[in-house]
Amino acid sequence: MILRTLLAAGICAFLIDQISKYLVVHWLDLSQVQSIDVLPPLLNFRYGENRGINFGLFDGGSDLGQWVLIGFSLLIVAAVYFWVSRKQFSKWMQFSAGLLIGGALGNVVDRIVYGYVVDFINMSCCGINNPFVFNIADIFIFAGALGLILFDPKPAVKKGS
Repeated sequence: MILRTLLAAGICAFLIDQISKYLVVHWLDLSQVQSIDVLPPLLNFRYGENRGINFGLFDGGSDLGQWVLIGFSLLIVAAVYFWVSRKQFSKWMQFSAGLLIGGALGNVVDRIVYGYVVDFINMSCCGINNPFVFNIADIFIFAGALGLILFDPKPAVKKGS
């Protein structure tokens, strides 16, 4: 059975991520200018090449490391898909899983095509200068994971159980 909500959310998340990266990095030429202030200091575009995981952790830069991260991402995508598809979860659970899967696949495509994940969003506020960058796929992954937690239909644990 095809989960329409999961599939639609996943395709939309993937396409929005890839289109946003193309427009910002290539059309706005961020890879050359390196920095565009959009709504400073709240929102800026800063070009980044992430060869590790979140915030560049485990950035070894090796080809083997890239393929390990690709394999790990695909394993998570498969696990989430099979978990959600085996049960009659709500549309919100399917939607959340689709966001996570679409975002993860967007970053996988980056790793295969470029050898790194393209990051470009930088947000700072209130005198705090955030040095990190992320992308739309990261937003979808975070939102999807949060949705899977919030919309999980497991009953609350009763006191005394």
